[in-house]
Amino acid sequence: MVTTLITHPDCLAHQPPEAHPERPERLRTVLAALEGTEFSRLQHEEADLATVNDLARVHDRAYVEQVLAAIPMSGTYSFDPDTSVSPGSRNAILRAAGAVVQAVTIVMCGDSDNVFCAVRPPGHHALPNRAMGFCFFNNVAVGAASARAVHGLNRVAVVDFDAHHGNGTEAMFMSDPGMFYASTHQFPLFPGTGSVGQTPPAHIVDLPLPPGAGSAEFRRAYTETLLPALDRFNPQLIFVSAGFDAHRDDPITQLELTEDDYSWATERICEVARRRCFGRVISTLEGGYDLPALGRSAAAHVRALLASRS
Repeated sequence: MVTTLITHPDCLAHQPPEAHPERPERLRTVLAALEGTEFSRLQHEEADLATVNDLARVHDRAYVEQVLAAIPMSGTYSFDPDTSVSPGSRNAILRAAGAVVQAVTIVMCGDSDNVFCAVRPPGHHALPNRAMGFCFFNNVAVGAASARAVHGLNRVAVVDFDAHHGNGTEAMFMSDPGMFYASTHQFPLFPGTGSVGQTPPAHIVDLPLPPGAGSAEFRRAYTETLLPALDRFNPQLIFVSAGFDAHRDDPITQLELTEDDYSWATERICEVARRRCFGRVISTLEGGYDLPALGRSAAAHVRALLASRS
């Protein structure tokens, strides 16, 4: 069994406006960090294109068609001040979601224990009918819905350690007790959701961290709350929204994690996966905007995936 890396050059063709933090160099940095000899065991696959039917499992079909129709011939089209498409965005956003659907097939067929989808743009802020926060389609939710619809799974989990709360994923899962969502994230911070003011259902676990929180607070949230809740859910497949912008060097957040924290969290998630779902873990890239920190963090994450193979 192997760990699979799924990516595609098309994901570099999505070009936000100049100086936008979600830039193609992010993906180049991640891929460069995974080129060393210690990653020679990775199996490489090119990402498929998601279909409209794949996307319409979690997004309104009219919204899917709206996004695809908005791709310009030149320049950019903005859905909001942060979220724009360019001529190369169509295939990029379809590859980003398609990679996660493809990953589900790979792990469910037993070809890999786990998969890392090195793709962009990210997805966890995308709502059923709205693009926001650099996100157009909710890649991880599209993959989770495929696991349910195509492979017949009843209990699918997403663990999100991006510094920003995955409001889109949570909204899509909120009314479905077969879809577990757990998030550690900075609060207050965009998008302003994920506080503890309301009592969510048992399959939604929000663990906001205050600005300045670091390894101790992050690991305590996992050990005391997130991991026990994930274990109780007894997932048949675990997804990870792998955003690395909670790193202490990231320019747009104020958390203080290090790459060792990402390695530790990945190891703990994989332990639950080995115990509950034959080691099946699918991770997809979300945020992370300091390039050196992003490269080191992604490498630590994938190194832990490789080490976790059953």
